[in-house]
Amino acid sequence: MIFTCFLPSLADNAQVLLNFKNLLTNADALNNWGNQSIGLCSWTGILCFNQTFHGLRLENMGLRGNISVDTLLELSRLNSFSVINNSFEGPMPAFKKLVSLRALFLSNNKFSGEILDDAFEGMTRLKRVFLAENEFTGHIPASLAKLPKLLDVDLHGNSFGGNIPEFQQRDFRVFDLSNNKLEGQIPESLSNKDPKSFAGNEGLCGEPLSPCMASPPSVPSPNSSKGKKLKNDVILTAGVVVGVILLASILAFLIIRYRRKKHVTVEDALPHSVNSVSTSEAKSIVVTQESMTSEDGGLNFVGREKGGFELQDLLRASAEVLGSGSFGSTYKALLLNGPVVVVKRFKHMNNVGKKEFYEHMKRLGRLSHPNLLPLVAFYYGKEEKLLVHDFAENGSLASHLHGKGGCVLDWASRLKIIKGVARGLAYLYEEFPDEALPHGHLKSSNVVLDHSLEPRLAEYGLVRVVEKKHAQQFMVGYKSPEVSQFERASEKSDVWCLGILILEVLTGRFPASYLRHGKGASEDLAAWVESIVREGWIDGEIRGKGNGEGEMVKLLRIGMGCCEWSLERRWGWREAVAKIEELKETDAGDHGTEGDHFYSSSLSLDDFVSISK
Repeated sequence: MIFTCFLPSLADNAQVLLNFKNLLTNADALNNWGNQSIGLCSWTGILCFNQTFHGLRLENMGLRGNISVDTLLELSRLNSFSVINNSFEGPMPAFKKLVSLRALFLSNNKFSGEILDDAFEGMTRLKRVFLAENEFTGHIPASLAKLPKLLDVDLHGNSFGGNIPEFQQRDFRVFDLSNNKLEGQIPESLSNKDPKSFAGNEGLCGEPLSPCMASPPSVPSPNSSKGKKLKNDVILTAGVVVGVILLASILAFLIIRYRRKKHVTVEDALPHSVNSVSTSEAKSIVVTQESMTSEDGGLNFVGREKGGFELQDLLRASAEVLGSGSFGSTYKALLLNGPVVVVKRFKHMNNVGKKEFYEHMKRLGRLSHPNLLPLVAFYYGKEEKLLVHDFAENGSLASHLHGKGGCVLDWASRLKIIKGVARGLAYLYEEFPDEALPHGHLKSSNVVLDHSLEPRLAEYGLVRVVEKKHAQQFMVGYKSPEVSQFERASEKSDVWCLGILILEVLTGRFPASYLRHGKGASEDLAAWVESIVREGWIDGEIRGKGNGEGEMVKLLRIGMGCCEWSLERRWGWREAVAKIEELKETDAGDHGTEGDHFYSSSLSLDDFVSISK
């Protein structure tokens, strides 16, 4: 995803934003707006890419007042606009004036009234629309259903009524119309959606819900015995039909439920993430009663305070299972009148003392970097622990590289992600100078992306509190050659994982054998790399999209340097990060020769000797 902008300047945008802020109330969270010493891109809630403004993320700030679309029109570019979990009310503003908008997030406010049928007309670039948990009424606007690029639509928790319109798109990543007042038959084009997408709409029928009942047939006058017999036959037949339908519905429900449960538990071969693009079965977060003893406290908030909910609120929250991996289950929890958070259950920290666990979690909570997924809170139980993190809207890097619902990542997006990963890893190295594995579990499913595709590292800094035997079996930091051969991690083991991630991002290929459980998995990297050389190492999705061929080759060499089998020859983290920072989206000079070599998709095996020994 490439964001470019020339005019107006950042200074012009700054004045427009200040004008926008002046129309808001309760805007104390935006007090640093106008601070020239830190620059516009460091203002709270401002999204920039390469020092170019592209969006607003004003979430969880208690904001009220007037959202002036006319003022927003004066910005150089506005790709994303989010005011999730604030206190805005009244009709939905005329966002259709913002024709370049790609993402609109209005969930968890007090917007109300009908949305005009043409409210989204002309917004041909809009991909994401989140209007959940407001007070909207009337029909779902037809113009929303006609958006050509719509991928995510979440309207749950409103009072939309009438029939569901025919949506032009078919392959949604997020689709949720639950808990409204919709009625009638579900369009056939939506019959393959999760039934929970339509739950709480008593008037809806048709696949994937129960079949719609046909109008009862007319029967002869009951005055004749023949008519009476026919009427009785009709009633009997109708009863049998209803019984069959009910039985079929129950069987279908059980089959769907079984498949979903299977999906959650057996999909370990596919990389799971802290936030997956697709969601699974909705349920509540379950903590065993044995773990909740009287000496266990409630939620312990760390870092920036996020009040407003307690442990019981979290356990009662509507939750979606995002994954079930080697450490435990991961949930996306939607708190009542609260934020969306991700909850990770850990069952392999049982030998960690309470004091040690508290101290380490508070240390993690003090970490602050734009490329780390912030830890919000934790819960300590004897049998299991909970870690609560912010929610990243765009799921994991793995889901985009390998999943069916991910978006195409061009070279600029992949370079942006690798740079962010490198910066986050460098920060961890600086904060944990005495740790051999400051991250310990760096892989594509533990890199999550926010709504502007900014990467955030997840599941970092946990080596100290995870059972050693379990860590050695499952954490990818222990797959490096030095651990496999000498059972000793080094300062360069996380760099090894960075190298694997770079190769995965460039090739679009998932290193399944490398990530298998147990020791010796790193030895399969040679075969993986050789297959890349043999079959073409560059992901077809980024071929011919820009003039960055030479820069891609440079990144490949950096990945190779990070994957050196020999510790002496393997790059250190400072060298790797410095080289990554030098990379550009386009080649600085003539890239014809190197580009031709790049596109030949047959780099010499000698180029890979150092990592395929």
